[in-house]
Amino acid sequence: MFCDGCGTAVQAGQAFCSKCGKQIVGPVLASQSSSGRVQQHVHLLGILWLAISAFNAVAGLILLVLANTLFAHLHEMGAPPQVPSGFLSALISTIGMIVLAKSAFGFLAGWGLLQREPWARIIALVLAFISLFNIPLGTAIGVYTMWVLLPGQSQQEYDAMVVARAA
Repeated sequence: MFCDGCGTAVQAGQAFCSKCGKQIVGPVLASQSSSGRVQQHVHLLGILWLAISAFNAVAGLILLVLANTLFAHLHEMGAPPQVPSGFLSALISTIGMIVLAKSAFGFLAGWGLLQREPWARIIALVLAFISLFNIPLGTAIGVYTMWVLLPGQSQQEYDAMVVARAA
């Protein structure tokens, strides 16, 4: 229950707001409170994780194609024998698979956030920390995810949203 003037919490039956002094007229309803930060931002956060995961999937596929076509046939294209084409091909393939795995977890986190799944918050936070190193878009979505989902009160609000969805 909150004051409609300043937003301060008020007790049932209280006649005046303790902060701003505004008179409370009629019953104080819990529905007067505005929705919390998590509820306002979790839908957008889910969409952003789906979008950035799509970009990561494309990048991972490009790396795999390059590793298996260009780098696998460097010596046939006239590269000097000192160039470690086998090592480069394996390295780029491994990086491509890691990017694709991160993309898959990003799709999972985005879908989970949109569906208000209880495990989605944890996956999104882990991916947010990993994404901080992907400048500039990964850093932006990582910071935004941590701002929305990391505080303790955010966990309580997200858990309440999960319970409300299940009911």
